[in-house]
Amino acid sequence: MAPAIGSRQLTVIREFRPHGLAAEEADGEGDPGERPPRDYDYFLFDPSLAASPGPESGEEAASSSGADGDHELFIRGNRIIWSAGSRVHKRYLSQNTVIMACWCRMDTIRDALLCVLQVDTLSIYNVNGEVSNIPLPYAVSSIWPLPSGLLLQKSTDGGRVVLASTSLLKTRDLIRPNKEFGLNYNISSQVNTLETVSKADGSIISSHLILKNPLEEPQVTYFEEKGRFDTMKDFDEKTIWTSDNIPLMASYHKGKLQHSVWQIDGTTYQEAMDDNVVPSIQCDISTHKFAFRKIWQGKCSQSAASKVFLATDIDGTPIICFLLHEQKILLAVRIQIDETNGESFGDIKPHMSWNVPAFAAAPVVVTRPRARAGVLPFTDILVLTPENDLLLYSGRQCLCRYTLPTELGKAIFSNYELNFGVTNFYSDMKITGITDAVEGRINVTCNNGLMLRCSLRKNPSSSLVGDCIAAMAEGLESCFYGHFVSLLWGDSDAAYLCSSSHVDSEWESFSYEIEKICAKYGQISPTNPSKSPCTAWDFLINSKHHAKYGKLSPTSCSSFLPVSCSTSSTKFHSFPQDRNSADISFYIRFLRETLDTLHALYENLKLNTLRKQDQACLASLLCRVASSLGESSYVDYYCRDFPHNLVEFHSLSSTIVLRSPPCLFRWFENCLRHGCDMETSDDIPALMCKEKGSAVSWGRKVVSFYSLLLGAERKGNNLSSGVYCEVASGSARSTEELTVLAMVAEKFGRQQLDLLPIGVSLVLHHALDRCRESPPDDWPAPAYVLVGRDDLAMAKIGSGRKENGVWNNDNLTSISVPYMLHLQPVTVPTTALDVTPSEILNSEDTDSVYRSVEDGMEHIFTSTTQLRYGRDLRLNEVRRLLCSARPVVIQTPTNPSVSDQDLHQQQLWSFAQRTTALPFGRGAFTLATTYTLLTEALVFPKLVLAGRLPAQQNATVNLDLSTRSVSEFKSWAEFHNGVAAGLRLAPFQEHDITRLGLLLGLAVSNRGTMHPAISKMLYFHVPSRHPSSTPELELPTLLQSAAVMGIGLLYEGSAHALTMKILLGEIGRRSGGDNVLEREGYAVAAGSALGFVALGRGSNAFGFMDTFLDRLFEYIGSKEVYHEKPLNAALATDEQSGNTGQMMEGTQINVDVTAPGAIIALALIFLKAESEEIAARLSVPNTHFDLQYVRPDFVMLRIVARNLILWTRIQPTKDWVDCQIPAFVKFGVSDTSQEAMDSDEFDTEALCQAYVNIVTGACIALGLKYAGSRNSDAQELLYAYAVHFLNEIKHVSVQTPSILPKGLLQHVDRGTLELCLHLIVMAGSGHLQTFRLLRYLRGRSSAEGQVNYGLQMAVSLAIGFLFLGGGTHTFSTSNSAVAALLITLYPRLPTGPNDNRCHLQAFRHLYVIATEPRWIQTVDVDTGLPVYCPLEVKVAETEYYSETNYCEVTPCLLPERSVLKSIRVCGPRYWSQVITLTPEDKPWWKSGDKTDPFNGGVLYIKRKMIQLDANLCFLGQCMRLNGSFEEFCSQILYECMSKDRPALLQVYISFYTIIETMWEHLKIGHLPFVDSLFLSSLKVASAYNEALIDGRITTGGIIQSTFLESLMKRIEYIFAELPNLHDNFFNYLNKGKWPDTQNEAVLLSCYLQWYSIPPPHIVSSAIEKVKPRTQTSVSMLPLLRLLLPTTHLVGLVEIEKLHMTNGHEGLALH
Repeated sequence: MAPAIGSRQLTVIREFRPHGLAAEEADGEGDPGERPPRDYDYFLFDPSLAASPGPESGEEAASSSGADGDHELFIRGNRIIWSAGSRVHKRYLSQNTVIMACWCRMDTIRDALLCVLQVDTLSIYNVNGEVSNIPLPYAVSSIWPLPSGLLLQKSTDGGRVVLASTSLLKTRDLIRPNKEFGLNYNISSQVNTLETVSKADGSIISSHLILKNPLEEPQVTYFEEKGRFDTMKDFDEKTIWTSDNIPLMASYHKGKLQHSVWQIDGTTYQEAMDDNVVPSIQCDISTHKFAFRKIWQGKCSQSAASKVFLATDIDGTPIICFLLHEQKILLAVRIQIDETNGESFGDIKPHMSWNVPAFAAAPVVVTRPRARAGVLPFTDILVLTPENDLLLYSGRQCLCRYTLPTELGKAIFSNYELNFGVTNFYSDMKITGITDAVEGRINVTCNNGLMLRCSLRKNPSSSLVGDCIAAMAEGLESCFYGHFVSLLWGDSDAAYLCSSSHVDSEWESFSYEIEKICAKYGQISPTNPSKSPCTAWDFLINSKHHAKYGKLSPTSCSSFLPVSCSTSSTKFHSFPQDRNSADISFYIRFLRETLDTLHALYENLKLNTLRKQDQACLASLLCRVASSLGESSYVDYYCRDFPHNLVEFHSLSSTIVLRSPPCLFRWFENCLRHGCDMETSDDIPALMCKEKGSAVSWGRKVVSFYSLLLGAERKGNNLSSGVYCEVASGSARSTEELTVLAMVAEKFGRQQLDLLPIGVSLVLHHALDRCRESPPDDWPAPAYVLVGRDDLAMAKIGSGRKENGVWNNDNLTSISVPYMLHLQPVTVPTTALDVTPSEILNSEDTDSVYRSVEDGMEHIFTSTTQLRYGRDLRLNEVRRLLCSARPVVIQTPTNPSVSDQDLHQQQLWSFAQRTTALPFGRGAFTLATTYTLLTEALVFPKLVLAGRLPAQQNATVNLDLSTRSVSEFKSWAEFHNGVAAGLRLAPFQEHDITRLGLLLGLAVSNRGTMHPAISKMLYFHVPSRHPSSTPELELPTLLQSAAVMGIGLLYEGSAHALTMKILLGEIGRRSGGDNVLEREGYAVAAGSALGFVALGRGSNAFGFMDTFLDRLFEYIGSKEVYHEKPLNAALATDEQSGNTGQMMEGTQINVDVTAPGAIIALALIFLKAESEEIAARLSVPNTHFDLQYVRPDFVMLRIVARNLILWTRIQPTKDWVDCQIPAFVKFGVSDTSQEAMDSDEFDTEALCQAYVNIVTGACIALGLKYAGSRNSDAQELLYAYAVHFLNEIKHVSVQTPSILPKGLLQHVDRGTLELCLHLIVMAGSGHLQTFRLLRYLRGRSSAEGQVNYGLQMAVSLAIGFLFLGGGTHTFSTSNSAVAALLITLYPRLPTGPNDNRCHLQAFRHLYVIATEPRWIQTVDVDTGLPVYCPLEVKVAETEYYSETNYCEVTPCLLPERSVLKSIRVCGPRYWSQVITLTPEDKPWWKSGDKTDPFNGGVLYIKRKMIQLDANLCFLGQCMRLNGSFEEFCSQILYECMSKDRPALLQVYISFYTIIETMWEHLKIGHLPFVDSLFLSSLKVASAYNEALIDGRITTGGIIQSTFLESLMKRIEYIFAELPNLHDNFFNYLNKGKWPDTQNEAVLLSCYLQWYSIPPPHIVSSAIEKVKPRTQTSVSMLPLLRLLLPTTHLVGLVEIEKLHMTNGHEGLALH
């Protein structure tokens, strides 16, 4: 039975010439008419290998002149040209000569990389042109691609790089033999680095290295031997091939004359290390190592194989092929894959290798394009024998011979070839070489030197043929499949079919071979198609056009003859008696297996609506196969689906048992009606139950989904229904959720769902709909996309970009947001302006001259901020108030005079105090709102101190500073302006505006790290810590203060003992120079730094806390001293270290200098410690006498410190504030009459100052406790105190109850009264009432009281805090945040821009430590637009309140992480979404944190389609098939939109149009259908409706049951109205005869399908069984129902009627 080897012709595409040469000629580097010098190299590859991003990859092949679509890399010298067809795609230029190049893929890098080896460098290019250059300290001779890395083969010679056999490496083709040109550079410039590096370095010892990432060092490789791992250091083991698909390497050992195949296994460094291994990898390199394990070796050649490549055997098993040029053989070694783990390969068995004669060989994709064997494409072998025969092998089986065409057209030759006259002897050409194989294309070298690009098969390829061959490869026994492949490729009779390039020719060739085998069985013999027609009319009748026209355009009057619809006629003949019985048995078994296998494919195709034409072709072929086998049930089955396949057949002489064909639609119905536990596996084809099969995986997936949905049991991946199914990770509370996870694991998205028949997909749509409302939290992102919850998917992946894959399968309808605001689609973050400049500018700045001035706040207006504030102009007003880049308006009198210049200067000086303070507020307002590139210039807004005169055409008046004794008035203002500009950048990092800013910036960026280098730099700026031998450095006190604060920030929370001791001494350090004015500020900085180091540690800081505390209280001025000796010793040490300056001080501590710093230190060390002891020692004076010895501002600091220690006792009530005030102070202040003030009993001024400072301190503590909380009680209390303080200065018309005594202004400076205006409680909220108050304060003039720089700074900061980060940030109340805010709000305000005496102004910017971006906005996932959405926020129970829920409307600010429990998207407009959190005392998530549940402040939500009242009364009848089509469409549109099920529109319209079209055409006697498959789909939908009613599926159907019932009634009505249907049905059951006309045949098939009428022989058998048991007058229906359980009752009634009509004879089948 061995068939003869057939012969096929190659298809010549063109004469081959590297396109790189043409590119060089186009660049003017060569003459077109001359042969170029052969000092270049190239290789061709498939475009998918490079994985070029973007849509251009598909267009290039189509648009290029090279129709083959090959890409080429051309290399000459140091230049690389990447071309696609005739188009240059990219050019690369390296520094040195290219030695070798290959494509490679590496871990964590999505795109392919081009690796280029040079003398001392490895250059890695990505497809976008970015390059990484890796210096090579050792000689590398070659590079080889691995599945996820690059293998480096080191040279044995350090001074000379040993080249491989070619400079270019192709992934599956090592060399091109018989090439006369190539790169053979003698490289003598390589430096010998092996001797200069220590031998202990494993990278030098190892002969092979693996590079996993361009940013990492190459890793040492090991080899496994007897369970031990040793370094791979055999330099004679030369790599000759690697695979880029599976981890395999082939090598040749010259000394052993041995080829080896190695498997590359991943291992760990600890496993690989033993006593014999040299430590080679440093600690910063990854510990994941790679070991080579030898799986095969063979001494088969005196030299290395000239080519090694990977192919597949006929059954898909990988084989490694070695081309041994000396022996002229091709050695093939078959690889055994471990079934338990697809990634592990077992040992290669000796008997699983073979060889064939070969002079050259190449891997090609010919027999099964688009098919894959695991991770490998199905690859054949093309062999050139020593006799110059070109043979095609599939594994070891030779399929056919390829020859050059007998005639070549001149169009394929280039001009210079024609000049040489090559075409004169093309007929005598012989093939002498084959190279450059890509897919099914190859370069053929002829004996005359000509190289032709040829194709082994023609395009297009038939997908049906490919599917049939794949199914037969999986379903047939190996002997049957091998025999069929030999027939298909080796039969010379079918070779003519390859001369045509259309798809039908491939199918005809395949069908022809099947029909020939059927002919061997004896019933059908195919007519030889090569027979020429007699006349032109016969040619036209037999043409494909006529056949296609006959199928698509039938007429009712045409005779329905099956043979008229086929290109070949069918004739019957008797079975030949002289045939070999062994052959008969072989072909019977072959045909039966073919029928079962292709029937499984047929059932698979029936579930794909786009493969209807393929179904018809396959049904025709299967009908012939079944007819030849006498399988009447199969023939009847195919004829019912496609009645044009009707073929009469005769019963065979031998009696055989007729089988019922498996039917998936019948299985779907049975499962829906009876459940999956029923024994219905006979309707599932056996091929679908095979594990890891791909030919019918589409049907297997659908069957598995139905099985899971309807209750099938799972055992691993195997289901009780007989199929297997992958299930994605995630919880499943119901069968619907389990089905969704299975669809995700099987990569069955919405695009695949749309390909299913409508009725089949309806059940899966039901499962998706049931999971849509509240899917589990632990699902993968594709699962959320599948159920239509893109919002949850976006939250899952934490990215705003939809990736490829499942995302593309979910193209849902986008609904635009119905808001009137002009919103822009956002890509968070965004800085696009959404408002016009005219809307931003206030009436004060409407002059066109100043509209283009950059004020540093133009970026604040985005679509998100506009959504929050809407038409509100709050942000515009804030921008106006904080703008310092425009001249201010100067008020002028009506009659100007010369003396007005002094008035102008006076106003400008007053405004200058405000302008120089504006950067504080602007920095807070624009905090982290700008996203810029590293190369983008940062623009600093100007600080303009000039004014303009509107009455004099906006004439400019400059501030004259010469008349005032102010030095460097703008220096500190410019510093703050620079800091404000830097704070715009997000995320906040370093401030390097000045040297001082650099110290603070580095410390803030490295808080709590104790970085040694930064610590040294900071200590360098503290002169007291310099050794005595160090020369004195003149360091400004301000710089020292910044350094001391930086030390505290760097050691934050560490309680570092030495650092604390140093900082304790710095608080009391004496003045060290002439500048003693900033000494108090230095002490405050040291105390704050000490507090940061032991922040919140309390008495647990370290052992000598008692001594430490005594010293601090001594700095405060406390009289209680418990440890005299340690204190005296410390004091003596401090006195010795101090240097005297201009200030004369004694041995006593200057409490006025040290007390503020010590109080702050105690407040921070015992922050939230609830220490009664420490709080008691910080008490305020209790008597008039004690009050005389404490400064009022110290009283304020003590109040703040006490309450920060007793944190939990702070309450936002007036009673709590009152309890802070001593009784004698209350009594003294309550009586503010003139008589009381003149009394000598007490100091009224001291009492008033104490009173106001105590209240102010309490307000500051209250603000710190509720910072950023937006607590309404705290806000109202602070607002009331602020207004009443202001009423002491100037009446403010605000109706609030009186809570403070009157008449305080005459005893208290106004700065103290306004210190409580830092309303940080409402930070980031933009609270309107608070903003109005701040705007009033900002607009006051000097006539209303003293308005100095410090007060303007306070107001500016307050405005900035109120709109912190443009409303996107707020404050935290963590320990670090409270400490930073306390230092920022230190209650000693400067008197001018250069005043740093009591507090360094740079510390006013430390509030950034306390900020958190707790902003959240909701973005519609479909439109990408920010939208309003109500959120339900749940906060945890605290000591002040129980667990609480409250509502917010986005965009909004969320509570702190320590109390936030959950947020829920609520309201009827959007799908519900719940984010559940565990309250933790941790800071808010940073930008880019992968664990951030809010995706950087963006919550994606999905809008429901339409929210309408779905309980209208007419819905019950809207789905009935009455009324016009327009009415029906409007009704189903309402139905689908109101329930948010737009996918069901297709279901409704499809069913409606099919049934109505069927009825309308039957009226005119013409039926538009040629099949009855749509009824099978409708029957599944009907079974789904019954399952809903019976409760087998979760209640809540997604389609109206009345609609489905109306469809069924309409179909029954149609069948009842057909006049000839009864007679045709009688003839079918009685005689087995189908109608002659196509219309009637299709109607009969529809009738049989709808009522599930069995084939005639089954009906006849049932009647024969029933007839003896029933009397003439008794109905047979009960017994027929038992024998024919699937048949509809109407069908049983008709069968009984026919039996009664025939009387005693019954149904007689012929």
